[in-house]
Amino acid sequence: MSLTKEIQKRRTFAIIAHPDAGKTTLTEKLLLFGGAIQTAGAVKSNKIDTATKSDWMEIEKQRGISVATSVMGFEYQGIKINLLDTPGHQDFAEDTYRTLTAVDSVIMVIDCVKGVEIQTEKLMEVCRMRNTPVICFINKLDREGRDPYELLDEVEEKLNIQVRPLSWPIGMGKSFKGVYNLYDKKLNLFSPSQRKLSDAREQFENLDDNRLDEIIGNSYANQLREDVELIEGVYTDFDTKEYLEGKVAPVFFGSAVNNFGVNEMLDTFIRIAPTPKSRQTEDREVKPEESKFSGFIFKIHANMDPNHRNRIAFLRICSGKFQRNKPYNHVRGPKPLRFSNVTQFMAQDREMVDEAFPGDIVGLFDTGNLKIGDTLTEGEDMTFKGIPSFSPEIFKEVINKDAMKTKQLEKGLKQLMEEGVAQYFTYEMGARKVVGTVGQLQFEVIQFRLKNEYNASVEFAPMNLYKACWISSKDKKQLDEFVRSKSRHIAQDKDGKLVFMAESKSWLQMVQDNYPEIDFHFTSEF
Repeated sequence: MSLTKEIQKRRTFAIIAHPDAGKTTLTEKLLLFGGAIQTAGAVKSNKIDTATKSDWMEIEKQRGISVATSVMGFEYQGIKINLLDTPGHQDFAEDTYRTLTAVDSVIMVIDCVKGVEIQTEKLMEVCRMRNTPVICFINKLDREGRDPYELLDEVEEKLNIQVRPLSWPIGMGKSFKGVYNLYDKKLNLFSPSQRKLSDAREQFENLDDNRLDEIIGNSYANQLREDVELIEGVYTDFDTKEYLEGKVAPVFFGSAVNNFGVNEMLDTFIRIAPTPKSRQTEDREVKPEESKFSGFIFKIHANMDPNHRNRIAFLRICSGKFQRNKPYNHVRGPKPLRFSNVTQFMAQDREMVDEAFPGDIVGLFDTGNLKIGDTLTEGEDMTFKGIPSFSPEIFKEVINKDAMKTKQLEKGLKQLMEEGVAQYFTYEMGARKVVGTVGQLQFEVIQFRLKNEYNASVEFAPMNLYKACWISSKDKKQLDEFVRSKSRHIAQDKDGKLVFMAESKSWLQMVQDNYPEIDFHFTSEF
């Protein structure tokens, strides 16, 4: 198959949401419809004993939340789908932001009871930065939620994007009957099932069909007819071009846990969602159909297989064809790299692949050469833009509770920080080791993983720090003098970059005023 055809059959997207909106449950159902799994797992359930495929880390199973992005690939109706399930919790937002650099579109899940929440707004802002096309899936219609029209108005107002419903719910809560597909103008009534796909469904080509009244009742049938007439009258026809430009968000309604509305969305998604898009480097735009391979690392995960202490770097392919065992230019590194162990994922289940194409996400077995943001090419020296580290908001000093396990602790901290779980700073001649995060929960995850994966016990002592600012200057002499005079407050990040550790907002402002020739940066990419 030609490179162009391979590109045309790929769709790479992330599922994002506020915590507990049903994002991971929707991921499971997409895998179920795609035939990738036969039985859907449950995030939290007393009755279902199968764990979800995407929440596979031990701490995720215990807490019932996603703490790391999962990568899954499957085929559906001849289309290769690369799906990334992201953490919803705001404490892991940075992992989600990085993931959004590796996808071409997004499905945003919204709880029909709670509507648009704070984290949903923040995630939408990141999508708007890149004009990423967004589809909204309003979930949990099996519960008594808010009026669908009210929810549509709120999405438009809070997320600042025009909406166009492409499916519509019949009833809600206990009286929820299913959804009508406005895009195909078809109605499928499924029997609800939490674990498996049901073949028991009634199909209607026309809403005037009398069988509709017999099956769902006269009042529900008439209400649906009225709603559809109103929607078609109020909203303009759906324009795929406007969706691809990030100007309009198609909206689907459903209940992921009961398989209602998921199929309608998936069938429409594979037809309207973008194929792999161009990516910007510091020098030029890279088009997917270019013959020479290029790609970038957006995520690193240590210990996906606890028995083998392996380290996987996730590569988004941007152009050309990636081949196993072929040497590629590691733009930041001293020598080309060759990868014999190349995998594609179903969460932590892996299969070896010999080649991959633009849009694909592959895992590279890595011994420590790669880091987040690295570019691999077939020869050209270029760096893909847009994968920064942000200044943390909470800082704590690492206290080693077992001096006999110092080596294990050093190794564990190094590997976890390279994953981007948090940021790591050392200062006062390396005596103080500080971890910075955007949320409290990250410290619990680090503590848990250090103990379970590296057998290292730590405590975290709070520190009175306001901001970590990366510093630079065009005048090397001035920079050296600043570092010398403020040595007690100068740290290094994990890459050896100089960082000023400010104790308060007012003090930082005073230092900036006193040293105008020093540049203070709030992201590492400057």
